[in-house]
Amino acid sequence: MQRLLVIEDEGHLREVLIYLLEEEGYLVDGVKDGIEGENRILSMAYDLVITDIKLPGKDGLSLLELKEKHHLNTAFVLITSYGSVESAVEAIKMGAEEYVTKPFRNDDLIRIVNRIMKYRQMERENKVYRQALEEKYKFSENVIGKSKAMRNVFDIIEKVASYDASVLISGDSGTGKEMIARALHFNSPRHKHHFVPINCAAIPENLLESEFFGYAKGAFTGAVGEKTGLFQQAEGGTILLDEISEMSHSLQVKLLRVLQDKEVRKVGALETSVVDVRILAATNKQLKEEVEKGNFREDLYYRLNVVNIDLPSLQQRKEDIPLLIDHFIDKYNQRYQRRVKGVNREVMTALLQYSWPGNVRELEHIIESALTLCEGEWIDLRHIQDKIQIQSNEIDIMIPQEERNLKRTLEKAKIKIEKEMIRRALEETDQNRTEAARLLGISHRSLMYKISDYEI
Repeated sequence: MQRLLVIEDEGHLREVLIYLLEEEGYLVDGVKDGIEGENRILSMAYDLVITDIKLPGKDGLSLLELKEKHHLNTAFVLITSYGSVESAVEAIKMGAEEYVTKPFRNDDLIRIVNRIMKYRQMERENKVYRQALEEKYKFSENVIGKSKAMRNVFDIIEKVASYDASVLISGDSGTGKEMIARALHFNSPRHKHHFVPINCAAIPENLLESEFFGYAKGAFTGAVGEKTGLFQQAEGGTILLDEISEMSHSLQVKLLRVLQDKEVRKVGALETSVVDVRILAATNKQLKEEVEKGNFREDLYYRLNVVNIDLPSLQQRKEDIPLLIDHFIDKYNQRYQRRVKGVNREVMTALLQYSWPGNVRELEHIIESALTLCEGEWIDLRHIQDKIQIQSNEIDIMIPQEERNLKRTLEKAKIKIEKEMIRRALEETDQNRTEAARLLGISHRSLMYKISDYEI
């Protein structure tokens, strides 16, 4: 049951408010001054505090300051006798949910309280739901999705994580290829050993071999000691070869030998050493096409591509965007000790309409940036407008200059409008087709026909 505190020095008004609020089903405490009010606020978890601004001992604005100072999850409604616009505006700026001026109608105050309490209850339920949803659709850190494409990826991870088969992870930049590799490693029997990611494009070609396999003392000028390579550092664990398509042909030959013989030879050494590592590879290119062009060895390709995980772009899995937004907000709330609740409807619409060339990495960057800029509890368009181009809600109808047939043009325009409005209705209702049909003012059967006909 939700608990409220009434702080009012007028005894009769205080008792009336307590009685009315208890009739609404709330647990209600009442005190007559600011000092006692402060003690109650700091010792009891209240859902809502209703306080007069003018109080003996400590005024209402000072009590409101406790909310931010002590990070209280408590709503505030302030009452003022003077109808002061300045004090009301100051209260809202300081985090009050609402204010009322004396004299007020009891029904109006009760309506305000019920609205705030209903919102808090929904917020609490949504938080529990979001946590449960994230657990359901979260495979590991930052690997989240409820879309069919991502559920298929999770299924593959579950099936192959426990085996030592090589996995080729493909997908555009920013889709989370390294995160998938980490999920494979940390859900495998090798999870207690090292996970070593190597960006093949970031290491100069002349250093790749010595980085991979190490070198013996005196192998070249400057090799004053022996160096252990990354393959040996990953002993017992997993090594990720990111951007594998950038590897030179000569190193491809040596990598193929490692996959075949499970041995490495340091640069300048005569003997080989046995290594026990699982090899994962990642690429943002179509490796099969690179083979056909002669840029990548076919035998190595088949060795690496025992299992393939092809990650969808964020554009292809837009139903995951709200889930990812919640996850990144929780992540950066913890990192920066913020209490941002989410994004408003306009932001959600803009993010769902955006094309996402940078994929999940770009979304995470935008949410982190917006959260640091956000002054209140909700991210709005001001916080993202310099990061993405906000798309218009208007539907553009392009008419070719040479088009003269009015009937044909109107039919094309009608189809485009219907498709766009159906798409928006489905997004707004989280793909609930019954609710989308209601929003569009058509029957469920008609909507299903149009979805099929327009291949939405």
